This record gives sequence, structure tokens and C-alpha cells, in this order.
Amino acid sequence: MSGYLLKLRIWRGDKDGGEIKDYPVEVSEGEVVLDAIHRVQGTQAGDLAVRWNCKAGKCGSCSAEVNGRPRLMCMCRLSDFEEDEVITVTPMRSFPVIRDLVTDVSFNYEKAKELPAFAPPERDADGKRRMAQIDVERGQEFRKCIECFLCQNTCHVVRDHEDNKPAFAGPRFFLRYAELDMHPLDTHDRRELAQGAAGLGMCNITKCCTEVCPEGIKITDNAIIPLKERVVDRKYDPLVWLGNKIGLRNKDYDGRTDS
Repeated sequence: MSGYLLKLRIWRGDKDGGEIKDYPVEVSEGEVVLDAIHRVQGTQAGDLAVRWNCKAGKCGSCSAEVNGRPRLMCMCRLSDFEEDEVITVTPMRSFPVIRDLVTDVSFNYEKAKELPAFAPPERDADGKRRMAQIDVERGQEFRKCIECFLCQNTCHVVRDHEDNKPAFAGPRFFLRYAELDMHPLDTHDRRELAQGAAGLGMCNITKCCTEVCPEGIKITDNAIIPLKERVVDRKYDPLVWLGNKIGLRNKDYDGRTDS
């Protein structure tokens, strides 16, 4: 296999600050950025901190920014760059740095706690619950999320405005809100919570989250926009408003009953 000397630059530091350092490293054909990082660890900087696990694009651990773009390092092929090109690897910008390329993503787990869990109805008389195959397929895309949090990192609502974090769940969790809201067996209405505490209205659908998703989930088109439409229907549809006023029960278009 042919190899060459990669001009690699890596951010080194901690919460108190740091700097980008040069690490020229030998790489081989077919390798990815994470391979180069590991070789730097093994030959030049044994104390370099980097988070990773599967190296197969499924655990979501090795999220970082490569030449300013949020990516999984294990899925970022060196062949995507010219051999004489400088590759700069920095930690995700939207989360506090712990050390080097490792960031504190606990913000996301706190947001997950705020989301009401799946709430199925009582079972049918035979002890089963049933749903149509089309409903299974509709939610399948959302369950591909590997929680790499690249969408959270690239979302400018928190990336450029740290003070928005307490009131904004972010695209990963709007995906989860949408998945549950579209589920025909879920009985919990989360639309008001999504619009209020989760800050759905702060999203202006620039699709930056969709662009960086390594699983190719259409977060904006298939989750956020439909969720926004459902929130608007619930809040502003005159028939729904009237039904709520006089105590009628209404059914939305996917057949689920709302109080």
C-alpha cells in the first residue's frame, strides 16, 4: 500500500484554553482521519485525548470538526482530501472542552430527561397492540440516530448563542419528539411541550443539521417541519380550538385521539 506524510493539525488544550499543534504523520491508502489520530497517539503524543469506540460509524463517539465541518472521524476518509492538503481537527464547538478532542456532551442527556417517554395504550383483548406496517416504516428512519450529536453541534441556535441552551432541545430531540408524536400507539401529546420548553419555534429550518447527519436522516424535512405543522394545527386550527372549547374529542390525520 502506498503511503505519504499527512500534514495533520490537532487542537490541544482543556477548558482553560489551548492551541492547534502540527503533527506530520505517515498514513496509508484507505485510512480515515481517526487512523491518523491514533497513529499520532502511538508515535508522538501519547497523552492526546480522543473519544472513540466502534470505528464503524455506529457508536457516534468520535465526533469532531475536520477542517471546520462536524464529522465522525472514523467515517472521514483521507482520500477525500488532496495529499498535500492540511487537515485540521478540532473539538465540537458547541460543547465545553474537557481535554483535546473530547467535549462534555452532558447537555444532550439533560435534554433527553425532559422528554416524556413513550406511553402506549392498554393492550387489546388478546394481550397485543397493533399498528399498521406503514406506521412502522414511517418511524424507522428516526430510529437510525446514533446520537453522535453532530446535528446538535452544528445547529446555530446554540452554536452561536450559548444562552439559548436552557430553552432549546435541538434537532436530535426534535427528531425524538416527532417520532413519538407520529407513533399511532403513543397516547402522550408532546406538541405544547415541544413548542414551549423545547423551543421548537426557535428553529428556522436551515437544514444544517440534516447536512451533517452521518446516517442521512432527513431531520428537517421529515421530522422538524412536520412537527411544526402539527404544533400549528393544534394551536391555530379553528375546528380543533372549538372542539377543545366545548369538550369534544378530535382525531388528527394519523388516527390518534386527542382530548
